[in-house]
Amino acid sequence: MTVQVLLADDQELIRRGLRMILEEQADITVIGEAADGDEAVRLTRELRPDVVLMDVRMPGTDGIDATRRIV
Repeated sequence: MTVQVLLADDQELIRRGLRMILEEQADITVIGEAADGDEAVRLTRELRPDVVLMDVRMPGTDGIDATRRIV
């Protein structure tokens, strides 16, 4: 079984680094990236990942509010 992951962080370099680390694992697939909380909520509804790696501090809708909306 492959775990599908959505990355949510406002810093592109962080998202790239996490993607590189996660994609080295045979059983993990990064299916999307979000640059803010609103995009994370939208992509979670659209892509239905198994896991969302959420940055807590982002401009606009932060990770805490986005997580509340997702849950």
